[in-house]
Amino acid sequence: MIAITFIFVLALEACSEFIVAEKVYNTPWHFKCNGGHCLKEEITEKITSPMSLKVCQFFCGDSGSLWPKPTGHLSLGNSVIPLDVNDISLNGIDLNTKVGDLLQENVNILKENIKKLGTPVDNNGVGLIINVNDIHELHHVQLTLDTDESYKLQIYQIDDKSMDVTITAKTYFGARNALETLSQLIIFDDLNDKIQIIVSAHIEDKPAYPYRGILLDTSRNFISVETIKNTIEAMSMSKMNTFHWHITDSHSFPYESKTYPLFTKYGAYSKDKVYTKENIKDVIRFALLRGVRVLPEFDAPAHVGEGWQWVGHNTTVCFKSEPWMNYCVEPPCGQLNPTSDKVYEILEGIYKEMLEDFNPDIFHMGGDEVNINCWNSSDMIKNWMLAKGWDLSESSFYLLWNHFQNKALDKLTLANGGKEIPVIIWTSGLTNVENIKYLDTQKYIVQIWTTATDVTVGRLISNNFKVIISNYDALYLDCGFGAWVGEGNNWCSPYKGWQLIYDNSPSNILMKQGFGVNKKNLVLGGEVTLWTEQVDSTSVDSRLWPRSAAFAERLWSDPASTWIHAEHRILRQRQRLVERGINADRLEPEWCIQNQGHCYLN
Repeated sequence: MIAITFIFVLALEACSEFIVAEKVYNTPWHFKCNGGHCLKEEITEKITSPMSLKVCQFFCGDSGSLWPKPTGHLSLGNSVIPLDVNDISLNGIDLNTKVGDLLQENVNILKENIKKLGTPVDNNGVGLIINVNDIHELHHVQLTLDTDESYKLQIYQIDDKSMDVTITAKTYFGARNALETLSQLIIFDDLNDKIQIIVSAHIEDKPAYPYRGILLDTSRNFISVETIKNTIEAMSMSKMNTFHWHITDSHSFPYESKTYPLFTKYGAYSKDKVYTKENIKDVIRFALLRGVRVLPEFDAPAHVGEGWQWVGHNTTVCFKSEPWMNYCVEPPCGQLNPTSDKVYEILEGIYKEMLEDFNPDIFHMGGDEVNINCWNSSDMIKNWMLAKGWDLSESSFYLLWNHFQNKALDKLTLANGGKEIPVIIWTSGLTNVENIKYLDTQKYIVQIWTTATDVTVGRLISNNFKVIISNYDALYLDCGFGAWVGEGNNWCSPYKGWQLIYDNSPSNILMKQGFGVNKKNLVLGGEVTLWTEQVDSTSVDSRLWPRSAAFAERLWSDPASTWIHAEHRILRQRQRLVERGINADRLEPEWCIQNQGHCYLN
């Protein structure tokens, strides 16, 4: 930045530009960092180096404007330099390898994203040489619960024409995370109409938890592939790594099965509302580029109905039964019949296709909200139970549920070529104190959707289950809207604000349940969920973002501080989301961004 002297301000009705010492500015405002806040000042002759808000945000506060907050070493330079976006190259890795190819595509994506920030007055600026070091496996890329996602990012100026970026990571996923952080160190400086990059940086970073997810339900209402991609794009910006695809439910069956094509014929809302093999392949490739696994869920034995009409053989019971509230939590009702051999034949076929389509490292079997009354309404089921010498008490129906879960798990293993795969199930009647004995800690990971204070949390940890935190009292993003069955508010109201979500710390949940750090390894991470009874493609972005980003930082950084210390950074992250085409909700008036420290309550 050159020293400038204030000459005059030219203000015309048709022009809001300001000319200072032969330099044109689009705003009269300069920002300076004071007490961790960027404060707005009018440019005067005393301001020798005007600074835009986005540049100020680089240097103000303990983490600048980075999101999520890095967990290790962080040092940032105190100035910026113009960048030539067309002069960015990848070095230090064989582009003919799987990892090299993916990273080159990421660099291309980086360039395109920089161009979305704004149009500079010229392309004069330094070039960027990105060197990637230390990746161990170059030909096989798959995210697992054991993948090392850490990275080291170093930026320094070589000479007047070039900058060096050195990324050190053991895996592709770590290197991709570094590129995401790099993208946040490049801004459009609206004071100078230039793309600027921070002149130096040294960051060492790794996640606190290996599982950082979003669940999107695409059965209650069909969600377009474009919207799914938007979700994954936004996830990658906050280093979330698991897109949990709740792809079928009782309402619709949009997953295309080549083995059983009648599922979509009977179960899809229309022929245009089907996820084809090509769609799934496209989504998985898109996600891999952004460091995200796509985790399929096939929920059973409850949450089934539409699509199963063609199967016959008494494979389902209480489908569309009335009054529905006697048989399920929402219409339409429907559960699989655990006594039908045809059920397990169909399940094995579906599992086999899903494993081939998604190639997941883990699989979600659902397993929640089984209604005993539904099974108890079937004479076929009751007669089968009595023939086995069981009575028709509630405990016997849990034996039936356990029978189903064991057989379904066997079919999943067969579908996976005889190899066991880690399985996730929801908290349910099977995780109650009298039934938890049915579940094997070596086979099941439990996703907790009950409240943070529910005794189920402590029970699972005491029994050494690995868990994923999705407590509905903080992480259900469909809450706080009008009821869709009846009137009033929906069942999990009120609305969950980003502050509540940010402070929903898995480690604090464990501590309040009476467990110390020695049990923290049982918490794999967490997941925000968006059930779509009242959502479709038009509203997914705003329901998820930027609230999901709040939990993303909690899972990546697990900071000791509360949301108050993250407020200005999440406002900047929301701006980034919008710059990339994500229709994220406003959290505050824009005035609060430009007048930091003034929007607060005592």
